[in-house]
Amino acid sequence: MIELRGVTKRYADLTVYDRFDLDIREGEITCILGESGCGKTTLLNMISGLCPYEGRISPRADCSYIFQQPRLVPNLTAAGNLLLVCRDRAKVAEMLERVGLADKADAYPVELSGGQAQRVSVARAFLHPAPRILMDEPFSSLDTALKIRLIGLFCELWRAERRTALFVTHDAEEACMLSHRALVLSGGKVVCDLRAEGDVPRAYGQPSAFKTQLLAALMGERGKTD
Repeated sequence: MIELRGVTKRYADLTVYDRFDLDIREGEITCILGESGCGKTTLLNMISGLCPYEGRISPRADCSYIFQQPRLVPNLTAAGNLLLVCRDRAKVAEMLERVGLADKADAYPVELSGGQAQRVSVARAFLHPAPRILMDEPFSSLDTALKIRLIGLFCELWRAERRTALFVTHDAEEACMLSHRALVLSGGKVVCDLRAEGDVPRAYGQPSAFKTQLLAALMGERGKTD
């Protein structure tokens, strides 16, 4: 379990979190939603140790990170980017096969489509032997069909190891497809905490009580800011 106790984070005069507490269960995909500026990415950065804070987060997180943009090293091939986190060439070749990019091993990032580059980014996260994976809106720039395929790929890789994953998105549909638990943040607090039934991924557009409650929570927060 990841435990946050009494966590405070300020940027100059802006307090994002003030004595914030949260427990994140191991082996689940937890989704974080909320309005822009509510502290979603800051939460990931504190857990990963990328930004300072007051309070306690334990254990100290060894994390893989999947960003909104693939962030591949441009002068390295797809295989070369994966070799940065795993020196075992056989494992890299196997992972490229699993993500459907065996024929792109020697391609440079500029030669890859957006979806292919993001698949390399997902592969890189799973090749790094970290117990936790942090994701910051990794599907937001993709069209719906590609998003569904990549979510399916992520879940396929996740089921093999069931690492703890913390996933930031602004898209309720993504949260419904991918999460076991969804948290809505507002004003540095959790204003809604929901659990979903069944395994992931769930069908795109599938109606559920979970989705209804999540949308109601999100609309309630948006109404406060209008």
